[in-house]
Amino acid sequence: MSEPHPLDNPAWSSLTGPHAHFAERRGNVLRYPVDVAPFIALPEKPEAADWEEVEAMAGPGALIPLAGMIGPPPSGWEVITNGKGVQLVDDGVAARPDGEAVRLGAEDVPEMLALVERTKPGPFLPRTVELGTYLGIRRGGVLVAMAGERLHPPGWTEISAVCTDEAFRGQGLATRLVLALAAGIRDRGETPFLHAAATNTGAVRLYESLGFRLRRTVTFLSARVPGQVPVA
Repeated sequence: MSEPHPLDNPAWSSLTGPHAHFAERRGNVLRYPVDVAPFIALPEKPEAADWEEVEAMAGPGALIPLAGMIGPPPSGWEVITNGKGVQLVDDGVAARPDGEAVRLGAEDVPEMLALVERTKPGPFLPRTVELGTYLGIRRGGVLVAMAGERLHPPGWTEISAVCTDEAFRGQGLATRLVLALAAGIRDRGETPFLHAAATNTGAVRLYESLGFRLRRTVTFLSARVPGQVPVA
């Protein structure tokens, strides 16, 4: 039997690989610290005991995104979202640095969180910036576009949190940041990849036009752990 591809269960591959220093483990279940990323990772074929470890780790009533090829959660779990997505990989992206892009760090997190709140690109938490390189473009001193690196399976780096303030869309800022990140990823000898909602056909077409290729379809699944949230 062939070895599973690192991108088939990218959160697991990251937390057992380059992001192992972030990993919190309970049995066979891994997760990022809750202020870094919301993902809990299970083995490709989790057993009943693994789901019990998830319940113990997350706590009753917790809502968690589940990453990887794991199938539906067991009976008693409430599936909250079950959306279709795509995974795209570098297949000739015209990667290049960008002179206007600046490296973002911990001191920029309040601005980054504010931009994410306005644009809703997906999960971004107070310590997400620690996962990799984040680049931004400012206009008039204000952060108006950003993108960064999230999951990090061996040999691969995910581009994520791609967003532009509504007032500055249509100028190609997000494209420039994606290409700049791709250049940095390649310089490390790794390959860029990313995820997008299958329904976001405009974004998918854009990424394909930049040289990303569809690798596979994925499921964006989130579910609620059985039990009631404890009353404070």
